[in-house]
Amino acid sequence: MTTDPERMADHWWWRPGWKPGTRFLTFHLTFQSNPEVHRLAADYRHALASVDGLDLIPDAWLHLTTQGLGFVEELAAEEVEAIVEAAGERMARIPAFELTLDRPEITPEAIRWEAAPSAPPAAVRRALRGAIASVWDTVPEAEDGFAPHVSIAYSNSTGPAAPVRAALDSVRSQPAVAYIRSVDLIELNRDHQMYQWETRAQLPLG
Repeated sequence: MTTDPERMADHWWWRPGWKPGTRFLTFHLTFQSNPEVHRLAADYRHALASVDGLDLIPDAWLHLTTQGLGFVEELAAEEVEAIVEAAGERMARIPAFELTLDRPEITPEAIRWEAAPSAPPAAVRRALRGAIASVWDTVPEAEDGFAPHVSIAYSNSTGPAAPVRAALDSVRSQPAVAYIRSVDLIELNRDHQMYQWETRAQLPLG
């Protein structure tokens, strides 16, 4: 993903398979119970509020995209249940961990923190893919290229990136440390120019 672009792009184009009303099952790390992340997010939302062309992400919808399963209408309920059971067993063997978020980076479609260290969420993703492979012959999404990140805003139009960069540079805030205790299976939608979801299962880490 290109960072520090000269221009922003609209994030909300309809990707293949998506349309209004679509629901997608995916495993995410979420941050509803992480007050330090909420503090940092509030500081950056305040700075970015005056920048046109951005959708700022509320605390409730902050997330770290981890591993997708597929569109709900295409999945067999019993297979999803088997994947969740296999994933739960694997998550219990992975210790809870901390992630640090500091200065966001700009990509053409989003402003996002790179989560550090990257190794623990990568281990979670490998274990999830192992759980999926125990049920399905093919694991969706590419194995390579995973870059754990947490977005604070999405771009909803084209335009220069310079105002975004200036807003980010104005923030003086301490890094946030998030303690990750579980992985969520969520039913995701993007009907309202925001990723929103219902939690289908919560898998505790060891």
